[in-house]
Amino acid sequence: MNSGGSSGTGTGTAPTLEDVARAAGVSRATVSRVVNGVRNVDPAIAEAVRRAVAATGYVPNRAARSLVTRRSGAVALVVSGAGTETSEVFQDPFFGRVVGGVVRALRPRGVHPVLLFADSAQDRAEALAHLSRGGADGALLVTNHGDDPLPAMLAEAGIPTVLFARPATPGLPLDSVDLRHGEGGALAARHLLARGRGRLAAIGGPADVAASRERVAGFRDALGGGGGAVGAVAGGVRVVEADFTVEGGEHAMRMLLAEQPDLDGVFAANDLMALGACLVLREHGRRIPRDVAVIGFDDSSAATASRPRLTTVRQPVEDMAAEMVRLLLDRAPDRTEPEVVLFDGELVIRDSA
Repeated sequence: MNSGGSSGTGTGTAPTLEDVARAAGVSRATVSRVVNGVRNVDPAIAEAVRRAVAATGYVPNRAARSLVTRRSGAVALVVSGAGTETSEVFQDPFFGRVVGGVVRALRPRGVHPVLLFADSAQDRAEALAHLSRGGADGALLVTNHGDDPLPAMLAEAGIPTVLFARPATPGLPLDSVDLRHGEGGALAARHLLARGRGRLAAIGGPADVAASRERVAGFRDALGGGGGAVGAVAGGVRVVEADFTVEGGEHAMRMLLAEQPDLDGVFAANDLMALGACLVLREHGRRIPRDVAVIGFDDSSAATASRPRLTTVRQPVEDMAAEMVRLLLDRAPDRTEPEVVLFDGELVIRDSA
């Protein structure tokens, strides 16, 4: 039998901090600091402790640990304003990608996600109470609407919070991750122009969603930035608002075809609306992309499920969700200014444009 077996004790009892300390060649106090996430430990020593933890099979006593560190070992993923039914949330591929990115980032840290929905005043109050009681160490907040009061409520209560998207309220002291949405819209415009399309239209999301406004504004600005014929294109761009759903995209596409039956290019501010647009174009006998080119946004599962497969602007949602976790759990205690981390979109060219 290997004398360095995984139990680390040889007695059949659970490994202890002392066992880890002996294996790492450090003091019990040093092991405790590493296990509890204290940052002022030499990186080489911390790595030796982590290897000893793995070798001995030591599992921290989270109940005791929470008393010392005042940490629950959980983080709340709060979805606000996405709909009154939870099924509506998971019909949107975006939220599934956020959840997946958060779970993958939390797992190596031994931290568990708690999913909370906040679609009403009562929901928001309950979420705030749960967090204030220490039910989680902080909140990762995904909200769809600029007038959502929850970010300000969390900030006022002093709950550590990171937002997916920059806060709509100026000066709100919360960290956030976001995309350069306008540049993503510009990528779509330049691609359609490069494909020789000049009779363009756009399907935007709700007007109170900043990301949608920025995507459409970037699309229109890029069309107006080249002069000549491009300027003429920009002057004729029609934008119809929808609600980020397939049905919304269908309704918007019918409106656009009624107003501009000779259009040859469409940009939709998310993939679900682009999918809806494709369904209606096919109903009207329009070939994609030969007659009408279509570009979506997000690069969600809807983009590859669509026929033809969607050309789209990729939003690296999983990486953004992981960055939210990092901002929440690794925030320096002496940092006072909120941090904003911006990601770039990427044009993914498939069959629809």
